[in-house]
Amino acid sequence: MKKSDISAFFAILQAANPHPKTELEYSSHFELLAAVLLSAQATDVGVNKATRKLFAVANTPQAMLDLGLEGLEGYIQTIGLYRSKAKHLLQTCQILLDRFDGQVPNTREALETLPGVGRKTANVVLNVAFGQPTMAVDTHIFRVSNRTGLAPGATPLAVEQALLKRVPKEYLQHAHHWLILLGRYVCQARKPRCWECSVAAHCDFKPKTPLKTPLKTPLKTPAS
Repeated sequence: MKKSDISAFFAILQAANPHPKTELEYSSHFELLAAVLLSAQATDVGVNKATRKLFAVANTPQAMLDLGLEGLEGYIQTIGLYRSKAKHLLQTCQILLDRFDGQVPNTREALETLPGVGRKTANVVLNVAFGQPTMAVDTHIFRVSNRTGLAPGATPLAVEQALLKRVPKEYLQHAHHWLILLGRYVCQARKPRCWECSVAAHCDFKPKTPLKTPLKTPLKTPAS
């Protein structure tokens, strides 16, 4: 994708959604961290359904610890990998209390010391909670970046580094959200909805998906 197309690409996304937000529901930095940790290999919809009940009774590290492992698992058992996530979340709560006065740290190095928090999760927290221009490359961003030619790369880290170099500075803050939403609702994995994509003209994906795919053989009319 040419530089001129990259600028136009993000200008269109910005005009349509000037202030994009994560679809995870949260009301504090800790709730955001917990929700992102729980969202690995799970949908935001599923995580929100569980955390609405969980955060109503435990929305601080200490309150979460007070639930205990079985208590926490009871709230998040509808989420994939809930047993390991519950264990990591409780370990994270203890570390937050022991090392960070119960507060979510605002550096990548500190965040990645927390159990269950990898580079992607740290990038989400840094971007959403602290306004840092990071790129959390999930499956959606990885697909969109490669398919469109925006930032091709063989690994999430390669795509992340390419995005940080190629996305104009004025769009870096929200680029992560725009790309996720584009991949989630339009540039989908099996059948990208090119016919309704606002940035299709600036995309390198050649086999654009038509609105209606012609049938290979005509439908047979049922006998009357």
